[in-house]
Amino acid sequence: MSDAKDGLFAELAVVGKAFGSAKRLELVDLLAQGERTVESLARAADMGVSTVSAHLQVLKSSNLVRTRRDGTRVYYRLAGDDVVALYGAMLTVARTRSADVEQALAAYLGVPGSGEIDIVTRQELLDLLEAGSAAVIDVRPSEEYAAGHIPGARSLPFEELPNAVADLRAGGEVITYCRGAYCVLAHDAVRLLATEGIHARRLEDGMLEWRTHALPVEVGA
Repeated sequence: MSDAKDGLFAELAVVGKAFGSAKRLELVDLLAQGERTVESLARAADMGVSTVSAHLQVLKSSNLVRTRRDGTRVYYRLAGDDVVALYGAMLTVARTRSADVEQALAAYLGVPGSGEIDIVTRQELLDLLEAGSAAVIDVRPSEEYAAGHIPGARSLPFEELPNAVADLRAGGEVITYCRGAYCVLAHDAVRLLATEGIHARRLEDGMLEWRTHALPVEVGA
């Protein structure tokens, strides 16, 4: 019985080990936005293609990712919504239970104190979308937007934001969002718009949490 129990927990530990790498977690974070090729992941994560391939094989052998082939290209995706939920739960627990994680997040986002950037909750954003009273801006890369976005959101990757200032100034309230609570793009977008005299708010977290709360998602460019 002891050997059987040990075998059970050894198999459970395979998933834990797959998540036990900072680089693999970064790849999971990217794949939570939608499927990508090895080359696309390598560019987004600033890693070598061979390094990304090795990490993906670990995730695949743990049954956390799947692949599909389109011609000569191989696309990777998370194996299911349960994997997305597991990753989201890990982020929540880490932030709630670890002061070090919270401090590292604050340093990364550049938010030394609370209240620096106004936020909207998911429910508030749903209400704004229903009323049609806000311009909702998805500042992620366009391929992530195409893989899945908040219905009614406009794709405006962060690097293109300065070119749209005049357009945004002429509209109503601006709400930005990006990958999730650990993504810096929406914060930087709010700050950039503030320098142009545009008051914007960001979604309280991002697309990852939007998905894990089973809110509506639109696919396509």
